[in-house]
Amino acid sequence: MNTKASSRFPLIAAALGVLALTVFMCFATVGGFFFWRFAAAPASNEIIETAAEQRPTPAAPIAADASDIETQIYTRVYQQVAPSVVSVQVLDEDLLGESDDSEPLHPFFFSTGEGSGFVIDKAGHIITNKHVIEGAESVVVTFYDGLQAPAEIIGGDQNTDLAVIQVDPQGLDLRPVTFGDIDDLQVGDRLLVIGNPFGNANTLTTGIVSALGRLINLPESLYSLPEVIQTDAAINPGNSGGPMLNARGEVVGVTFMLQSKTRSNSGIGFGIPSYFARRVSQQIIETGAFRHPYIGIRGVTLSPFAARALGLQVDRGVLVEEALPDTPAAKAGLRGGKESKTIEGMTFKVGGDVITAIDDQPVLVFDDLLAHLGRYNAPGDTVILTVHRDGKTLKIPLTLAPRP
Repeated sequence: MNTKASSRFPLIAAALGVLALTVFMCFATVGGFFFWRFAAAPASNEIIETAAEQRPTPAAPIAADASDIETQIYTRVYQQVAPSVVSVQVLDEDLLGESDDSEPLHPFFFSTGEGSGFVIDKAGHIITNKHVIEGAESVVVTFYDGLQAPAEIIGGDQNTDLAVIQVDPQGLDLRPVTFGDIDDLQVGDRLLVIGNPFGNANTLTTGIVSALGRLINLPESLYSLPEVIQTDAAINPGNSGGPMLNARGEVVGVTFMLQSKTRSNSGIGFGIPSYFARRVSQQIIETGAFRHPYIGIRGVTLSPFAARALGLQVDRGVLVEEALPDTPAAKAGLRGGKESKTIEGMTFKVGGDVITAIDDQPVLVFDDLLAHLGRYNAPGDTVILTVHRDGKTLKIPLTLAPRP
């Protein structure tokens, strides 16, 4: 036996043992590390659940057919009223030949040879604007379904720009509109307009009531029109005479003009209040004309500032500057001013009566007088004016006459 070789075996065995032990410890350490990682980490489904809890809950989808109330209103009103709206066209060649699209008749009125209107009864009466049919002899209307019919001009009123025409009702499906009350309107309410802008029949435009109580001076009229409705609904040439509608589909005004330098909508359009449409059309149908009640004064609205500066004992009202000769005002004994006084650049004829009420309804501005007469009175009616004169309050009866 080789003693030298045998003496190396214990050394080799010891070295192998140390190597094996080292390898074992390394595997044990690595295995323990991985075992700890897998034991400490949550299961994959737990990770998904935690992430799901952190994500926001998606909103429920919007049901357009159930919640779009505005669309429902517009659709319902259009379906309800559009069959009552007509296109009004003037056929007189001489008038059409004179019509020049580049030259407006007035900053608010445009000569186009066509406009709109709406049916008010089963007898075939239709309201439109007077300026639409001014001077015409031959007029035709086109209904919602395209059917055309000649129309007879019954009459018109220059001071409200309203007119009535009539078609033969035989064989026609006439659907009269329903009138609403402007007292129910507020600034911000929905407002719809149906008409024929630029000849495009059966057109609906929408907006809001932008303002109430506008006072408009009409062309070729000596008098102002009170309580005019202002809207931002698109109004263009051809809309004149069409209905202004509230959200219930009731006619609250008659479209009659726009304020624009470009002959197209600029967000300012106007409507004649519905009470004038009812009263004027009824009297035109009955007599061929409308008679406006008349007091016969020239006056100016008083502000609290002007009233104090003038030494008056009332803050608001209408200062009578002149009671015109041979008028109801003169006959009732109303007094006008005697001398002029200028305050902050404004000239007042002072010394006259101050009207503060009519039939116990407050008169704060001149428009209030015009509106009361337009709503409730006719020539021959007697009204009671509350007047302040020389520090006293008087009740003066006054019998209205027709406007001259």
